Amino acid sequence: MQLNVSQQMKLQQQMKLAPRMIQSMEILQLPLMALQERIDEELRDNIVLENPTNDDETRSDTEVQTELDKAHEEATEVSSDVKELVVDSDHSNEADFERLLEMSADWPEDNISAGSGQSSNRIEEIGSRHHDLVSNMVERPQSLTDFLLEQFSYFNCEENVCEFGQYLISNLDHNGRLQSPLAAIVEIYGRGISLEEAEQALKLIQKLEPPGVGARNNEECLLLQLQPQTPCRDILEVLIRGHLADIAERRIPFIHRQTGFEIETIQEAIEQLKLLNPFPGSGFERTNNYNVTPDLAVEPDENGKYVVKLLDEYVPHLRINRKYVKMLQANPDKETKEFIKKKIESAKWLIDSIEQRYQTLRKVAQTIVDFQTEFLNNGPEFIVPLKMQQIADVVHVHVTTVSRAVDGKYLQTHRGLFPLKRFFGGGTRTSAGEDIAWEKIRRKLKEVVDSENKKNPYSDDALVKEMDKHGIKLARRTVTKYRKAMDIPSSRKRKEI
Repeated sequence: MQLNVSQQMKLQQQMKLAPRMIQSMEILQLPLMALQERIDEELRDNIVLENPTNDDETRSDTEVQTELDKAHEEATEVSSDVKELVVDSDHSNEADFERLLEMSADWPEDNISAGSGQSSNRIEEIGSRHHDLVSNMVERPQSLTDFLLEQFSYFNCEENVCEFGQYLISNLDHNGRLQSPLAAIVEIYGRGISLEEAEQALKLIQKLEPPGVGARNNEECLLLQLQPQTPCRDILEVLIRGHLADIAERRIPFIHRQTGFEIETIQEAIEQLKLLNPFPGSGFERTNNYNVTPDLAVEPDENGKYVVKLLDEYVPHLRINRKYVKMLQANPDKETKEFIKKKIESAKWLIDSIEQRYQTLRKVAQTIVDFQTEFLNNGPEFIVPLKMQQIADVVHVHVTTVSRAVDGKYLQTHRGLFPLKRFFGGGTRTSAGEDIAWEKIRRKLKEVVDSENKKNPYSDDALVKEMDKHGIKLARRTVTKYRKAMDIPSSRKRKEI
């Protein structure tokens, strides 16, 4: 066997993302309030940064020297070379960009620095912040599980039935229903409880509030909500047990022939059926309301053109403290020099990233407004189809940059507050060859359906003609597609007898 040693030249492409580029991506994606929080953290952590409008942030010479002395003790040798992140070009880069998005959500304490870990003082500071955060959190509202367990505790039953009942409550879905057949749950439970005892526990749960919890299907959920005083109770029970599908399909004459009930009586019972709740646990789903702070505002200039301006009054303006620049020029010892250089470099990166964010966000928002002028002039029904790639082509950036720029950002207009993503949307081409936004079709289709005669609702063919009267020429299959996407029932199901 012969071994040869040879030299070969190989041409290979690699995409390299420097930490500075990663930081720019993170800063661009942050909404206004998150950016303010990030800057506040940097002001606390980086001693060379200062807010010139806030005299309280200016540090005394004694405090500066104290921090530098601490740096002497804790700092390790840090290379001043900028490290690069090499992305494997032989594989998909999607995972790397997903990781960047995750990094932007984490908001690391020091995005640039490397070297020693956190000091004990830093850990205590983080612990103190966490304690303050927890102590100021809004009290968690009572969940469906907590509400049911509290009621179930008042039952006087055998210990094994009580334990299985608690287990069953903890495994109900968010609507309060069983997620699996009871026999399967008993088998998974595996503590020697019989099916009869499990049924006993389930019947106790089904007596709890809200009515309908512990049901195994739609029929049982609705039947559990019937009370002796419920109007049309006997008729409702017959309809629920055998004719829910017929009611959904509006087959009232068929129900009349099968049950012998008068049509008026069936309609009266259906009205009572609408008062029942097929999702009894939905009222316990937590909904959070957030205060939204707009990042931008748009106003017309003297020529009537809409101009975008940034709302940055909440964001501190940053600069580098001159004392540290002078200290660096005084040629201090090696450790102090490296410490100050690293902090100044980190501060410059942050300031440059914020400025780049402002420029990119302004260009992207202004381009969006230029495309959607009719939206601002006449209302949301005049929105035009717009894709992020169109904005990227005008601004001369990658489409992912546009996506990051508009993510979580809001624009204040004279018509209200809108997320920037609101101005994007697909559309379709009408039979006349005109591009029309999905939003416009949706609004007009809903308007036509809402104004129709419910005793003789429009079929899809009739909807095509009605939309044509409003200047929107669509094929029948297009109307059907949009009707289904809007969860509008067919004409048969919309018909009222």
